[in-house]
Amino acid sequence: MSEIDILSFGETMAMFVAEQTGDLAQVGQFHKRIAGADSNVAIGLSRLGFNVAWLSRVGDDSLGRFVVDTLQNEGLDCSHIAIDPLHPTGFQLKSREDTGADPQVEYFRRGSAASHLSVAAIRPELLQARHLHATGIPPALSDATRDLSRQLMTQMREAGRSVSFDPNLRPALWASEQRMISEINALACLADWVLPGLGEGRLLTGFEDPADIAAFYLDQGVEAVVIKLGPDGAYYRTQLDEGFVAAVPVAKVIDTVGAGDGFAVGVISALLENLSFAQAVQRGNWIGSRAVQSRGDMEGLPMRADLPLSQKAG
Repeated sequence: MSEIDILSFGETMAMFVAEQTGDLAQVGQFHKRIAGADSNVAIGLSRLGFNVAWLSRVGDDSLGRFVVDTLQNEGLDCSHIAIDPLHPTGFQLKSREDTGADPQVEYFRRGSAASHLSVAAIRPELLQARHLHATGIPPALSDATRDLSRQLMTQMREAGRSVSFDPNLRPALWASEQRMISEINALACLADWVLPGLGEGRLLTGFEDPADIAAFYLDQGVEAVVIKLGPDGAYYRTQLDEGFVAAVPVAKVIDTVGAGDGFAVGVISALLENLSFAQAVQRGNWIGSRAVQSRGDMEGLPMRADLPLSQKAG
């Protein structure tokens, strides 16, 4: 097996996207795609030329086969996806919006195969990856996936690998908001780079100002915090540096889902190429702007050849 640049893990669902606008109950035709914040980032990094291993679990069903086939076609190393004979592949329904509004999404994932992913899936070769990307979604799915998240992040840090973490809060999946806050913050402090949205950062830390949100994590040993500010761009802070990076103007927003994943792709890829934090955030903003101009969660993620010269290393 070739050397792994990046390891990521979580749940990829099948997604049925409405072909017409309006209430999902009235829609008769859907287009089948895949969805999942963690695998969106994995796909984006693969498109930029990184060798990405995807650790997951799908049901022994047609949706599971569709998910694996799609991920393999995107160049991911899918040899660490387990086939679960007892639990189904999760899926979701997504409305079509032509006004730039957030789409309506209904999830059918409770008890899914991916929620049964556990520490038993950790293999020594996975821990050889150069970088781990984690989000707050797997720890929200089950006790088993929460343990997996904690173990992978801890073991990768102990092995001297870099770790990024996007809180990606899903309050509906948690028993309480307080439990979510405490668990997500504990995981965030195991990472080198933490990538919250402004609203997430405010909820998780209790602070309003981006600089104070960043300081909350820096004071607990995190190397850098990058805070997404939507149309206002992004703010980054390290122990030595800080700054705001303006957003890339977008003429028309088509679909907001996946913008944060695109941002993470830009930041992580640039940092792994030894670009500065300011340059990494610039790339994040640029890829995020591409994502909102495409219908679908990951369809707008660029290939390496698509990056403008200003976004390339060297």
